[in-house]
Amino acid sequence: MRWQIIPTVFVLMDFLWIAAAHCMVHPVPPRNFTLPCVLLNETFLSPLSAGSWSGLRRELGAAKIKPLMSEENFLCCLWSASSIDCSLYRASMQARKFIPSEINLSAPQQIDWSWNMECWIRGKLDLLVCHLQLLKLDLRADLKVNLLYSGSELSLGAASTSSLQGTVRVAPCHCGDQLTCECLVASPSLNHTYLLWLEVVAGVTALGSPLMSLQPTDVVRPEAPVKLRLELAERGQVKLCWASPALLPFPLQHQVRISAPPGHGDSQLLQVALESSVAMDNALLDSPSSVQVRSRNLRGPGFWSDWSSPYNLTLGAQVLYYPPKTLTSAGSNISFLCTYKNQTQAVEAREVVWWLNLAEEIPASQYSLVNNRVSKVTLFNLKATQPRGSFFYNALYCCHQSRECHHRYAEFYVVDMDFNISCETDGYLTKMTCRWSANPTTLLLGSLQLRYYRSQIYCSDSPRPSPNSEVKECHLQGNHSYECTFQPIFLLSGYTLWVEFQHFLGTLESSPVCVIPADVVKPLPPSNVGAELTRNVGLLNVSWTKPVFANRDLTFQIRWNSGNREEIPWQLYEVPKPSGSWAVIAVEQLCVEYVVQVRCRELGGSAFWSDWSRAAQTLVQDIRAPSQGPEFWRVVSEDPARKQRNVTLLWKPLMKNHSLCSVSRYIIKHQTPGNTSWEEFVDHGTSWTFPWVEPTHTITILAMNSVGISAVNSNLTLSQQMSTVDAVQSLSAYLVNSTCVVVVWSLSPQIPGLKSFVIEWRNLNKGEQMKWLRVPPNLRKYFIYDHFLLIEKYRFSLYPVFAGGVGRARATDQFAGGGFEAGSSGSLHVVLPIVFSTSVLLLGALLVSHQRVKKLLWEDVPNPKNCSWAQGVNFQQPETLEHLFAKHPEPTSCEPLLLEAAMVLEDISVAKTLEREEPGDFLGIDCRSQDSECDSACSSSRFQSSSFCRSCQDGESTAQCDLRYATIISNSRSSGLCRRKTHPRSCFLGEDSRVPKGEGVIPGLECFPWEKSWNVPFPWE
Repeated sequence: MRWQIIPTVFVLMDFLWIAAAHCMVHPVPPRNFTLPCVLLNETFLSPLSAGSWSGLRRELGAAKIKPLMSEENFLCCLWSASSIDCSLYRASMQARKFIPSEINLSAPQQIDWSWNMECWIRGKLDLLVCHLQLLKLDLRADLKVNLLYSGSELSLGAASTSSLQGTVRVAPCHCGDQLTCECLVASPSLNHTYLLWLEVVAGVTALGSPLMSLQPTDVVRPEAPVKLRLELAERGQVKLCWASPALLPFPLQHQVRISAPPGHGDSQLLQVALESSVAMDNALLDSPSSVQVRSRNLRGPGFWSDWSSPYNLTLGAQVLYYPPKTLTSAGSNISFLCTYKNQTQAVEAREVVWWLNLAEEIPASQYSLVNNRVSKVTLFNLKATQPRGSFFYNALYCCHQSRECHHRYAEFYVVDMDFNISCETDGYLTKMTCRWSANPTTLLLGSLQLRYYRSQIYCSDSPRPSPNSEVKECHLQGNHSYECTFQPIFLLSGYTLWVEFQHFLGTLESSPVCVIPADVVKPLPPSNVGAELTRNVGLLNVSWTKPVFANRDLTFQIRWNSGNREEIPWQLYEVPKPSGSWAVIAVEQLCVEYVVQVRCRELGGSAFWSDWSRAAQTLVQDIRAPSQGPEFWRVVSEDPARKQRNVTLLWKPLMKNHSLCSVSRYIIKHQTPGNTSWEEFVDHGTSWTFPWVEPTHTITILAMNSVGISAVNSNLTLSQQMSTVDAVQSLSAYLVNSTCVVVVWSLSPQIPGLKSFVIEWRNLNKGEQMKWLRVPPNLRKYFIYDHFLLIEKYRFSLYPVFAGGVGRARATDQFAGGGFEAGSSGSLHVVLPIVFSTSVLLLGALLVSHQRVKKLLWEDVPNPKNCSWAQGVNFQQPETLEHLFAKHPEPTSCEPLLLEAAMVLEDISVAKTLEREEPGDFLGIDCRSQDSECDSACSSSRFQSSSFCRSCQDGESTAQCDLRYATIISNSRSSGLCRRKTHPRSCFLGEDSRVPKGEGVIPGLECFPWEKSWNVPFPWE
């Protein structure tokens, strides 16, 4: 039979009550221990168990997972250093822990094999490892070892082994060449107790180990600590900190080992309790020491972890901050500590300066000293952090006063915690809606949630966040605002609300507010709103019905506008207190339709206004009879078919201030010779046509509404005799602009009885309808405002209107050119403003261009203060200017001296008038070059004698020089005009120049560039 090797078993820790016979279970300690194994033969077993042993022998080579039943067989042994006493387990035996003092070997046998055994659970709590080392016999090639185990939630001694129904599992052990084996059990449970034993097969020889119990929490070997670092504490003390790589269900104790390099002293071992940090002395920080840390279970037995990787104290203490990262709210103050080391030399705190984002140095007044190595800075009234690219924090740098900074910095996040929480209860008193808005930057930094706590009644004087608070679900709305709804609500309870900001560095809370739903009611809008305008008085009567569920007194507000148009602003009216359900408002316009709305709010509490009610409109009613009839005009047309003349009356609708407030119909009253009269009614429209057969026909148009008929009316007499009277002598039309035409006319002398004029005009090209207007009789010009085009043809007609009829019209179909007629005073005030404004614009443009040219070019004219030849020269005398512009016959080289003639003469003024004018000298230059290098008249080079023109050549230029000089009035002889087209960049005076040879010479010219601050003292500057 082939025996299988079964590794460690985790079963029930303590087996049961004390009885006469016991099976000793040996606890696995958190260290190495020696485990004996005996030869499994039947000589030392009692006859009662022989059958069981045969079954065990067969099972060892069978299945690897089997139930732990009452008939299971394993060894119960007591042993010493040299002998062992074992028997097979029987169901009647009870198990208990092995106590070395109870050893009493009644029938000792020789120990065949011994193992050095150590079991531990890895720090990640995912693997049980048992390490075996064979002590006596050589490890055979066919040796096979199995660890058998079973786990139970019951502790050893709490139950009888005969009642166990657990599962026995087998873990094969892997053996190497160094007489060692390793057994692995995956995923052990810390809450179980495991029973385990070894079974060894060497060829056909079988050996077994005594029964062992293992408590997982007693043999945990933690992982070595990681993330060793130095940190600055709140009081300026430096601490060594570390972290555990895996979270364990029990606290740890730690050991710190400080290792000094050779020649710097011995190593130190510090015992540390629960804290994962230890304070470090400044002397250690300045030494080249390294530290290591290990950990193990604090509350029970266990293995020490391996030592962590060494951490160099010198390299880790360059720059330390406290806090290295922090979170705070806007408007608060915050302090930072820093210790700075330059390479290996510690920097004193008084030599430290602080910089914000490496862009702003913090004033020294905000510094303080914690000790000689730790500097402190305080930042006041912080503003919310604004994102800078992918950075959402501010960086604070601790630097040496020489502005040498380390790359490490402290981070601080400043969050705007002003959320402006507001709540309102609906008009039905069934729910409360709370709203709050967040800064967009705040949403980028972390998450927000609303927390609340409801007190039984009302609010406390100073609301505070409560540990019994709840989170309220809110929904993000537009413009970064949130909305939360409480339903149902308790009207008299106090709801304490605050916003919680969650960040990876911690949590911030906004200032809490307390709200009572009954105090923040937004009432329903008033209903049954009515509006009526009283006649003749101008009062707007408004009535409404109070909203339901309004338990408190209300105040009301009315808004109205005329015409219900958006461009007309609303007018507000506060209803006086105490307010009922109606109000009276005085209005100015009586003939318009008013739109009225009403809203209300409670007098106490937060006083939310309700929504505006539905709009109510007034009806327009006639107040009085129309104050006057409409103005009208006639158009006479011939009807050849009927051989009669038709008259079409045109009138303009009455304005509301004249109709008061409407016109229901127009009455046309006819009057002919012989006192014959009749009336015609026009209900709709503003025109009426009738035949004209009588020589004289008088027409009157009246306006009528529901109150009465207009009392003041105009009339018009149609007379065939008066139509031949030629009263208008001339008529002219002047186009002012596209919207205005001025019509000017003159009358024949001695024209009495003139009542008015009527002007007609129409576009002849488009065939538009004729337009007309009435003009008072004392005017001789009139401005017509309409749309006019210069390319269109218009006809203007002027009719004189007399008491006895309409005279002959004077017409024109073209616009007059030039200006108004000389005798027309009205035409001058139209043209003169235009001419004056145009002149002002041109003059302003000339002055601006003149000053700009002076700034660009005048600074190149030589400054007499810096030129030796100009000392003592009066530039305001014409004689001086003549000598300056005189020509020397020798074509020696010079820089271009003068500006263009027009430019120079604008800036030169003659101080006094000469007694006698003589022909002037002509000199000037106008060089048009794309890249002229003739810069200043006064350059650094020296001028040769009186030469003012030389050959300026640079080879490839395509410029042309046009010599053109203006006349300068002087007492010297004339030099004529020099004008030549020359080769590019070459300027020569021609042979026809009449300047006498040798005259106008100023020897030894020496000049320097002008200063920009020097100005020529001319009168206009």
